[in-house]
Amino acid sequence: MPKLNYNGNRLPKMCDDRGRAFAWHNGKRHYFGVSGTPGADENYRRFKIALLENPIKPAPVRKVEGSPVPDSSPPPDAGTGDMLVAKLAVEFLKYHTPRLNKTDVQHFHTAIAFLVEMFGSLSVNEISPKKIRTVRDQMIQSGRFCRRTINVNVAKLVRIFVWGCEEEWVTSSVAGALKMIKNLPQGEPDTFDHPEREDVPDEVIRRTLAGCRPTLAAMIQVQYLLGLRPSELCRMTVGSIKQTKDSELWYYDLEHHKTRKYIGKKVIPLGKPVQKLLEPFLSGKVAGQAVFSPRQAIREHNERRREGNQTPMTPAREERDRQRAEKPTDRIGEFYDRDSYRRAVEYAIKQVNKGLQRGEKPIPMWTPYRLRNSAATTIELNNGLDAAQAQLGHKSADMTRRYSKAQLRKREQLARVQVNPFDENESTGLTNPKGDV
Repeated sequence: MPKLNYNGNRLPKMCDDRGRAFAWHNGKRHYFGVSGTPGADENYRRFKIALLENPIKPAPVRKVEGSPVPDSSPPPDAGTGDMLVAKLAVEFLKYHTPRLNKTDVQHFHTAIAFLVEMFGSLSVNEISPKKIRTVRDQMIQSGRFCRRTINVNVAKLVRIFVWGCEEEWVTSSVAGALKMIKNLPQGEPDTFDHPEREDVPDEVIRRTLAGCRPTLAAMIQVQYLLGLRPSELCRMTVGSIKQTKDSELWYYDLEHHKTRKYIGKKVIPLGKPVQKLLEPFLSGKVAGQAVFSPRQAIREHNERRREGNQTPMTPAREERDRQRAEKPTDRIGEFYDRDSYRRAVEYAIKQVNKGLQRGEKPIPMWTPYRLRNSAATTIELNNGLDAAQAQLGHKSADMTRRYSKAQLRKREQLARVQVNPFDENESTGLTNPKGDV
C-alpha cells in the first residue's frame, strides 16, 4: 500500500523489492539502485535531502555513477567547480586548526559534521542558502543546540565557503549568496534559549568550600577574586606567575586567552589575598608545571580517606604510593580542564549535601563559569563598570554588563527605599530624605 506524504516529522524508509532499493512518496515508488550498494545508499541520502528542502515537490535527484536507475536530470553546469564539499571542509580544517583555539576547532567540527552528512558529496558551487538552511533545520531538529549556538554554527559554515572563495575553489556568487543568510531571531519556532547565567551567592560558595580539598578550594577562591574564565585558571603554570621585588603585587602573564585579538596580551596583577592562596602550590615546582594539578588533588583526597583508617599503612602500600608519585600515569593529567574542574565542584557539592542534617537546605548546583559573573557584579558595585571591564578583559562595556548584575542590585536598592509622593501617609520624594540608595 502506498505510504502517506512526508509531513515534516518522519522521512520515508528505504525498502527492498527483489533486490531494488526504493522509497514511497506521493503514492509513487522512487528507485535508487541495487539494494545494499553504496550507489543506492547515496541516492537515498540525496533523495532525503531533496525532500527536506521541499516536502511537497522534491527536486529531481542526480544519481551517482554506477546506479542502474536512469538519470533524467540535466547535467551540471559547465562552470560548476569540481571540489567536493567534504574536501573543502578537510582543507579548511587542515589550514585553520593550527590558527584557531581548541574550542573554535571543536565548534567547526560539529558544524561540519552536519554539512558533510547532508551535502558532503556535492560540488562546492552547488551549495546555496537554501541548502545551508536545510542543514540549520537539521540542527534544530536534533535538539542539541540552543538558538544562539545554531546561529554561530551556520556562521562558521559560511566562513568555510568564504575562505574557499579566497582560495578560488568557490565562486564569488556562492560565497556572496551564503552571506545573505540571516540569524534565527529570538522566539523562532522549535528553538530554545538558555536562561541567563546568574551569580553564585557568597553563602553558597562558602558552604561549598567546606566540602572541597585544599586544591579545589584555592581554585574557587582565586577564580572569584580575579574573575578568570575556568580555562584561564586551569592553564595557570608556575612559570606564568611573576614574583617581582615589589612584594605588594605579583603578576599572572596570560599569553593565550579568548579576547587576545582585541586587547592583546593579558597581564593580571595579583594582590596579597591571591598570593596567600597561591604560595602553597608554587613551592617545589618547575616553570612548566600546573599551579593547580588534579594529581595533587587526588593525593589530598587519598590522604583524607586514610585519616580515618584503623589499620596502619603497610610498607608495601607506602612503596607503591611512592612509585606512583614518581611516575604518575597518564590517566590523571597534570592540568585540569574546564570539564574536570566543573565535575570536581559538582562532586564537592554532592559530598556536602550528603552530610546535611535533617531540615538543612541543600546547596544548589552551580558551575565555575558563574564565578566570573559573581566577580563582575562585585567589582562593578565596588569599583565601577570600567574596573569590571578591565579585570574581566572584555573588549566592550556592553559585554561586561551582560555578566554583571550590578545594575539590578542598584535597582533593588532603589526599590527598597522608594516612597510614593502621592500617598499622604508617606513623606514626599522618590527616595528617603537622607538620600541613601
